[in-house]
Order: sequence, then structure tokens, then C-alpha cells
Amino acid sequence: MSAEVVYGRNAVAEAKRGRRRVHRVWTSPELSADELTKLAGSPDHQGFVAEVDPYPYADPGSLLAADDALIVALDQVQDPHNLGAICRTAEVLGASGVVITARRAAGVTPAVCKASAGAVEHLAVARVGNLADWLTAVKGAGAWVYGAQPEAEISPEAVDLRDRAVIVVGSEGKGIRPRVAASCDAMVSIPRRGRVASLNVSAAAAVLLYEAMRQRRERP
Repeated sequence: MSAEVVYGRNAVAEAKRGRRRVHRVWTSPELSADELTKLAGSPDHQGFVAEVDPYPYADPGSLLAADDALIVALDQVQDPHNLGAICRTAEVLGASGVVITARRAAGVTPAVCKASAGAVEHLAVARVGNLADWLTAVKGAGAWVYGAQPEAEISPEAVDLRDRAVIVVGSEGKGIRPRVAASCDAMVSIPRRGRVASLNVSAAAAVLLYEAMRQRRERP
């Protein structure tokens, strides 16, 4: 089992509190900025780099264990900063986990750990080979699946996100693929009043997660 690195103040701090074994930590008093950059593979280390065990991806089926499980599924999101931002929001708002595609998508890399401020160390992240098939399976397990699409006519407030639910957001360029969209129970769009056509994928995921938390907080 080969080791990996994480870098950044928060990412290293959360790795020390998380599920992975931390083998060693290097800091700026110990090594120069150039040496830390070489270890991290990035200049964005903030003076902190750690050697850790490989990231422990979760079993996709385990994310549905709770009756009120809330999952964010990403359809080929490729930007590590978007994945990291979504994971950070999902963890802060108490989502059960995030599902990513095994191909043509960002995985949990050191850059994602940094972008998530270490949230991936506490959040369940699972990979699936075929997202459309997985969504069909979770619907069979009693979950409702809602996809985000700018042109959809249903607003997030109009759907019930209080029970077991999966929120699907698409890739930065193409959005949700047709077969994945066909696997959703409904498509929703975030209301807009400005001139820009749509939100960034991580911002859209944040809005939808907050709406789910709002509904759950106001549950009778």
C-alpha cells in the first residue's frame, strides 16, 4: 500500500483527526518552502505537508444505511476544486456522503483534500462505475433522486428532500448526461433573477444541500 500526501494547514490538521494513518508531518520551520513544495507537488501547502495512507473510498451501498440519508452524486465533475468545495459543503451540512464516477472525473487527490479544507477526511466518498445504474438501484432501495438542470421547471422547494434522497449535479461543461437524467425522478432548477445562465456546480450543490437541510430542520 503506497502512501500519499496531503498539504495545507486545514487538510493536514483534519487528516490527523480523521480515518487515515498519518505517517509523518513536515512543517515550514523544519523544511524550506521549496522543499515543502517538492514534497506536496504544489506551492499551496501553507507550510504543512503530511504523508498519509491512501484515501479510503466508501462502499456506495453503505451511504443509504440511514432512513434519511442525503447523498450528493456528481456526474463526471472533473475540477478538483469543485469536488473539494462540494465535499466541504456536504460535510458541514451533514450529508451522508458524496458519490463520484470512477472514470472521467476527479478523484480524492491532494488538491481535493486541500480544497475541501480537510472535509474529505470525515466524509464518506464512494466511486461507482455506472452512475445511471447506481441511481436506478438506489431508487429501488427507496430513495428519491433529483437532478439539477438549469432549464427544469420545478424548483427545489417543490420537491420533498426530507427523507432518503440523492441530489445529482452534472459536469462543468455538459451538465447531467441524458441517461443519468433519465434515471432521476425529477429535474429541478434553482430560481434565477440575474443575467448569468447558471451557477457553478459547487455553488449549485451548496444551494440544494442547504434546501434539504432547511426542509429537514422544519420537519414537523
